[in-house]
Amino acid sequence: VQLQASGGGLVQAGGSLRLSCVVSGRTFRNYVMGWFRQAPGKEREFVASISREGDSIYYEPSVKGRFTISRDNGMNTVYLQMDSLKVEDTAVYYCAARTRTGVAATMKNYNFWGQGTQVTVSS
Repeated sequence: VQLQASGGGLVQAGGSLRLSCVVSGRTFRNYVMGWFRQAPGKEREFVASISREGDSIYYEPSVKGRFTISRDNGMNTVYLQMDSLKVEDTAVYYCAARTRTGVAATMKNYNFWGQGTQVTVSS
């Protein structure tokens, strides 16, 4: 299974970015998908998770209401729409795939990881 994240970049505070993660190698709809992020000098942290059919979603509280996770099973892609970005959202963002059912917020529950895409929010 390969995960390829893209869409990162430099944006001003208050702006928006849309991250994408394409999954190849296996049947995409078999995976619960998640987004995590890692800021410089900090541990990787959970951002959002979406169930196989998209009917169950869970967000880290600091991004709820600003970020939206979604998926297109026909395109083998999970998205993270990020609005009202803040300087503290600056991090490398990673997508991850989980083989078991149920959304999850901890790294150990994910089996496959993408390479990360840098998001930088300037003030």
